[in-house]
Amino acid sequence: MLEQNNGQRFALFHADSLHFAATLFGAWLAGKTVYLPSDALPETCRALQSEVDGFLGDFEAAWQPLHPGEDISAHDDGSAWPALAADFPALVVYTSGSTGLAQAIPKKLIQMASEVATLETQFGGNLGDAEIVATVSHQHIYGLLFKVLWPIPAGRAVHAQSAFFPEDLKRIVPSRPWALLSSPAHLKRLPDQPTLPDTTRMRAIFSSGGPLSAEAARQTWQLFGHSPLEIYGSSETGGIAWRQPHHDPALRDERWQAMPGVTLRINTDAALEVRSPHLPDDAWFAMADRAEMAPGGFYLRGRADRIVKLEEKRISLDQIERLLMDSPLVAEARVLVHEGTRGRQFIAAFAVLTADGRQLLERRSKIALNAALRATLSGAIESIALPRLWRYLDAMPVNQQGKITVAALAALLQPAAPAATQRPTMPDITELQRSENTVQLSLCIPDDLLYFEGHFPGAPILPGVVQTDWALALGRRCFDLPPRFLGMAALKFQRVISPGATVTLDLQYDAAKGALSFRLHSEAGQHASGRFMLGPK
Repeated sequence: MLEQNNGQRFALFHADSLHFAATLFGAWLAGKTVYLPSDALPETCRALQSEVDGFLGDFEAAWQPLHPGEDISAHDDGSAWPALAADFPALVVYTSGSTGLAQAIPKKLIQMASEVATLETQFGGNLGDAEIVATVSHQHIYGLLFKVLWPIPAGRAVHAQSAFFPEDLKRIVPSRPWALLSSPAHLKRLPDQPTLPDTTRMRAIFSSGGPLSAEAARQTWQLFGHSPLEIYGSSETGGIAWRQPHHDPALRDERWQAMPGVTLRINTDAALEVRSPHLPDDAWFAMADRAEMAPGGFYLRGRADRIVKLEEKRISLDQIERLLMDSPLVAEARVLVHEGTRGRQFIAAFAVLTADGRQLLERRSKIALNAALRATLSGAIESIALPRLWRYLDAMPVNQQGKITVAALAALLQPAAPAATQRPTMPDITELQRSENTVQLSLCIPDDLLYFEGHFPGAPILPGVVQTDWALALGRRCFDLPPRFLGMAALKFQRVISPGATVTLDLQYDAAKGALSFRLHSEAGQHASGRFMLGPK
């Protein structure tokens, strides 16, 4: 199909790794360059429209995605596949957006081929014939390499669907040897799950997308009996280094080791520089990470690009985050520079609280918690760097690659709509994760919700009919669902939901079956679940 198309650049998005790989390899054999967006949302497609000549895969009809017609049939005339040049411009990937706007990164075929060879040299012996199970998407360079480009040429089976939610992981894991491809955002959530897959045949766990904390690494080892192999790199450089720290924090070594063929040095600004066959040329590439060389490797010392100026004062955002996470009130923290009214800039902080922090918030007030955390910071940083805005979250919002993006955090600072005179009928909604057919939302239930009235006097609880109504309404916001409601299946209500509660809503849409599944859960356990059956008009 693509050989018959005059276009040269095509955007590809497909949730299924089998269809994705077939389309990717077909495009390359036809001599086309593939652009790899992280999602197929309308805003992403609008940005791509001026960059590409067409769309391939799971894009909405409005973008006119190409599909092989009935007159094109698979055939094999016995001839060899055409050889591709090493400098073939095979791919354009995008940075994750964790430090700002996503940037386009072109990749030659030789860069990815070199990285695949490096991965097999370094880790192939650990894996053997292990099957690959992933919680991350192949639409990012880490997932692309580890789930498609490396295992397929090596002859390892790949499970085409991603285990985006923990219950999917239990369903996908095979009864044969397997390895898990994951991220810190996913691994640190697994200890909260009631059921986990059989790990007796697990060979390895890979993690990338950011350093895995010592506590998350320890809990992962307790759950799976394996210490994660952490991969350090970037969209621009590919894999740079790896480590596998001991699961016991007392024996843990944070040092990273360079990948085979990768050369490292520290520049005059204390930033790490890389020279690698995974780069487009032999020049040194300056990273945005500060580092310190050590015997047998190096230590990361924070982001060089996270030093900002506020009123002529140099402020380290990394330092603020470290100080917040040293507090017994905070489990996870992120800060960014926010521009308020009249162009004034100040620090905004986002925190996931510990049990102690949550207790302080509930028993006293947000003002008291703000004051306690400002006191933690005040002895170490200047007053201009103290956060002016605070947001307390049940979980950090992450994208499909398990990364926390600046855009997702900034969206939480948008002013709320003016308060209506009538009582609210919907929860406060925060998107936590999204893939092509799954979405995870955090729902904060207002104390004065209209539906608590009369249900029941003196002991209000959220009606089950409201829970199902919200699930379907939010499903329609997130997916293009068939318009007609046909019925419900497997509807269960396990725990009541009280005023002021925060619950997580998991939505999963199976377009082939016209089925929208939902699950409401929180730290207390599962509240409700069910499946909507939908059809055309």
